[in-house]
Amino acid sequence: MSSVGTRVFVARLAGTRVFDPLGDEVGRVRDVVVLVRLKGGPRAVGLVVEVPGRRRVFLPLTRVTSIDAGQVISTGLVNMRRFEQRASETLVVGELLDRTVELLDGSGSATVEDVAMEQQRSGDWHVTKVYVRRSDHRGGLLRRRGETLLVPVEQVQGLGRPSSAQGAELLLAQYEDMKAADLADVLHELGVTRRLEVASALDDERLADVLEELPEDDQVAILRALELPRAADVLEAMQPDDAADLLGELPQEQVAQLLELMEPEEAKDVRRLLAYEDNTAGGLMTTEPVLLGPETSIAAALAHVRRQDLNPALASLVFVARPPLETPTGRFIGVVHLQRMLREPPHESIGQIVDTDIEPVAADAPLLTVTRQLATYNLLALPVVDEQRRLLGAVSVDDVLDHLLPADWRETDDENVGPPTRPTRVVRNGGRRG
Repeated sequence: MSSVGTRVFVARLAGTRVFDPLGDEVGRVRDVVVLVRLKGGPRAVGLVVEVPGRRRVFLPLTRVTSIDAGQVISTGLVNMRRFEQRASETLVVGELLDRTVELLDGSGSATVEDVAMEQQRSGDWHVTKVYVRRSDHRGGLLRRRGETLLVPVEQVQGLGRPSSAQGAELLLAQYEDMKAADLADVLHELGVTRRLEVASALDDERLADVLEELPEDDQVAILRALELPRAADVLEAMQPDDAADLLGELPQEQVAQLLELMEPEEAKDVRRLLAYEDNTAGGLMTTEPVLLGPETSIAAALAHVRRQDLNPALASLVFVARPPLETPTGRFIGVVHLQRMLREPPHESIGQIVDTDIEPVAADAPLLTVTRQLATYNLLALPVVDEQRRLLGAVSVDDVLDHLLPADWRETDDENVGPPTRPTRVVRNGGRRG
């Protein structure tokens, strides 16, 4: 059991499982909320806990009975209202790590790498120590690695205000193994300035994946904050349909600049998609489904759908067409279902198991038609063809859902009636009772 005086380092606490008194897992710690006060050290008031459904909720430290290595024990009472940061609150992982502060001993500046909190006799948790890496300016050059120190919080100035240029390496290290959708939730909950700092620190591929999961307003703000060449590189790393959707929110002049900076082949696909209306099959489709010739072996086709960068919906079908095997293709033949390939000998060709009964849609087919086709054939993706029956692309069910759901669905709580107004208890069967 944790006791008065126990020192807990926040960066190490992130990711720790939270359990109720019965031993059932409630969620995982994602951050610690502190109040940085003008007088007295910062006071930790609660944990941001990610519960099933990717919802982040606030767990007051007054409801935490134990913080030990590898686990946090709560009283079992968890208010399932989505966490919303108040103006007076600071997130340790999201906002303090990588912050540049001044050391009051006169030795200069340092970067925050961790924060320690301790429980007082009153039961409150106070931030007592800051683990920093000193900036080393010897020789007139900033050295990459300086001396590390564990200093009392009273000897540090600058925790209450963000520095003009704050890094994001330590924060990203905490979320290195997170799925793109989960990291997008983290970014969305950060302040505007911090969100842009963190997004800029991501590599192009990772940022592209995260942008695809963010609300449109966040996407546009981040892309506009990037230098034009970097923004073009990120757009190239995105799926063409997602890149086209994002560009559709920008002024035409900026769109033209970005398309000019993109690789010609990548820009060509995006330009094609921009020509279609938003709520049509052409506006929804991707131009990069799994596309193979009929002579391809089942073994080779299975290797294609195992690609890590392929989403599950597009991996469910192989689209078969005559050469050329880039959209727009030669004549479209049909589709091969993943389950069917798993039941057949690997050396057989996919041309022998093509499903020709799936009726493709035209590029100008409205969203309702696309939805009905997906539902009728129980498909996760649907072929889109032109008048010559050449394959132009494929519409996946996730793209359809993005257009059917409300524009703010990423920010809306799961319950139709809104968040509960009183604490709820997580019970053993996984449900909740008031």
